[in-house]
Amino acid sequence: MSISTPEIPSAVARLTAALSRPQAMRRGLLWERRMKCGQAACACQHDPKAAHGPYFTLTQKLKGKTPSRYLSAEQVPAVRGQMEAGQRFREHLEGYREACERWADEQRGALSASAEEAGKRGFPRSSRRKSSRKSRPSCGISPSNVAL
Repeated sequence: MSISTPEIPSAVARLTAALSRPQAMRRGLLWERRMKCGQAACACQHDPKAAHGPYFTLTQKLKGKTPSRYLSAEQVPAVRGQMEAGQRFREHLEGYREACERWADEQRGALSASAEEAGKRGFPRSSRRKSSRKSRPSCGISPSNVAL
């Protein structure tokens, strides 16, 4: 008895090729902030438009913690590109999973058809339900003993 290897659907092959191209990517949030300083004579204390900055912060969830780090203005375009690449990767991965599920459903349909042709209807139930379908209270209180 030989088990044949099914042909890989073109959608799965295409998504596999897209996922196999390595690229720099990351998750996280990129924040742009403007801040007031602590000097009373500074213009930022009186005029919100005169706040210092912009300061860029990258925040990521790593090992259960959420560290943040400052980025220079020159680093921001590269980090944004890496974050967009990460988002595209997650979208491709979800598409790949869905395509593989459709493929599995198609195989299941083919297996079901071959089982029906063989006259099989699945596995019979090996045991019967031992308790009634009504749930019983576990604390010894029956509905008739409860005062309303």
